[in-house]
Amino acid sequence: MTEDIKIAQNVIDTEIKGLQSLKKAFDKTFVDVIDAVLKCSGRVIVTGMGKSGHISNKIAATLSSTGTPAMFIHPAEASHGDLGMIAEKDIVLALSNSGETRELSDIVAFTRRFNIPLISVTQNKNSTLSKSADFSIVLEKEEEACPNGLAPTTSSTMMLAFGDALAVTLLKKKGFSKSDFKIFHPGGKLGAKLMYIKDLMHAGDQVPVVQSKTLMSEALLEMTKKRFGCVGVVNSENKLLGIITDGDLRRSMSSDLLNKKVDDIMSKTPKTIDKDSLVETAVSMMSGTITTLFVIDKSEKVMGILSIHDCLLVGAV
Repeated sequence: MTEDIKIAQNVIDTEIKGLQSLKKAFDKTFVDVIDAVLKCSGRVIVTGMGKSGHISNKIAATLSSTGTPAMFIHPAEASHGDLGMIAEKDIVLALSNSGETRELSDIVAFTRRFNIPLISVTQNKNSTLSKSADFSIVLEKEEEACPNGLAPTTSSTMMLAFGDALAVTLLKKKGFSKSDFKIFHPGGKLGAKLMYIKDLMHAGDQVPVVQSKTLMSEALLEMTKKRFGCVGVVNSENKLLGIITDGDLRRSMSSDLLNKKVDDIMSKTPKTIDKDSLVETAVSMMSGTITTLFVIDKSEKVMGILSIHDCLLVGAV
């Protein structure tokens, strides 16, 4: 093992120790913080200077994307006009390792003047920030991974994890669902996975289906025409009875295949999905040899069809 690897692993071990001690921060004060944020009719204003500022920015982004409106305000900019971004219905979350960050003084004074709730996250319960706050979260003082004990490493990791814990707790308390999540994440692979089946499926004349008792010669024409590599077998009420795939054809290959009825060839227990399900669910179901899913309603009537290629095209896979 090289010295470089040892150093890197020691960093992780040190930060893990810090994260383990972080559990002590989740006490009655944390519960009070959750209640205060839930009652807040404005936004969570997250602020911090230096490395704490970078962590604050990320926490604000995580809160906003999980159903808790939030924004980051740089404390230095706040002193030059950005205090006007903080409204009386907001709540302020201020991060400072020492609790004595000079640049936070104007934000702290502003919250005290206008009775805006202030949450502090520090490692010093006797600090000015901690004593000024309505809710004081105190993190255990743990060894920094930096050998000089100067660069914020363990402490910033602990603050980041605290922010995640805060956001997820609020998410669960609010009942924030995947559907809600989709509203804030319409782009990229995540947004694609959170699309609904009804938004992506093929419907109407695009769906390859034939009636029960149809000859395989006709079924093959339908399969070829629609190009999904399968055909659904339905009854007179359009209820799905089974499915015939390319694999079923190979397994049933014989000289009289074209004269057989679709009922003799079809698989009678095909996987199906509801139109109101998420594309993520369909991607999970279409693993291995399954590449298409028929979309049916509660009465098992065919509504449409979805292929793994559709999911690929929108970036859901």
